[in-house]
Amino acid sequence: MILVDPTSGLSAKAPKSFIGKTLTLDQQRRLFQRWTTDPAVHPHEALLGILALLHGASSSEVRHLRLDAIDRPGRTIRLGQRPRPVPLDPVSWTTIQRCVAHRENQRTSNPHLMVTKGTKAGRNPASVAYVSHVLDPAGISPRTLRSTRLIDLVNAMDAKLVAAAFGMNPEGVMIYLADRVDSDRMPETMA
Repeated sequence: MILVDPTSGLSAKAPKSFIGKTLTLDQQRRLFQRWTTDPAVHPHEALLGILALLHGASSSEVRHLRLDAIDRPGRTIRLGQRPRPVPLDPVSWTTIQRCVAHRENQRTSNPHLMVTKGTKAGRNPASVAYVSHVLDPAGISPRTLRSTRLIDLVNAMDAKLVAAAFGMNPEGVMIYLADRVDSDRMPETMA
């Protein structure tokens, strides 16, 4: 008979895993349609929404995006610390162009793409507070959009490749690996 629990002083750390919100495919489609077809949507909302949803851009990367980071002939942009320019699909490129046109209407020399009334006279990027509320009309946060994209990429390809493409630490990307296998990705068993 054992009188003492030999494991009583031991503790084990639970593996870190992603516990945030993500979007369903239907939710992603609705937001994509909002940002690509509704002319009443503000260009800043469409910019942050599309770049986060399709390219996994963080609000900080979009906030600091400057005009000189846009390669018009190559249709690419430089985002944050990413090692390579991000190639843009036609929808993303149209969204960038719409934001450039909005910026030009403000007649500013601010080097950033996202210029507000408060930053048009200076050279600073839009405030953190402004960017954190840009997506409020859509009822979504930039973090949720980015997390949705990262989870999809990390579970569809090598996590180390995703980390390298995003300029992230490989350990930081590992939390997005699902602890389950999507049944749609399993090969059919032979009967």
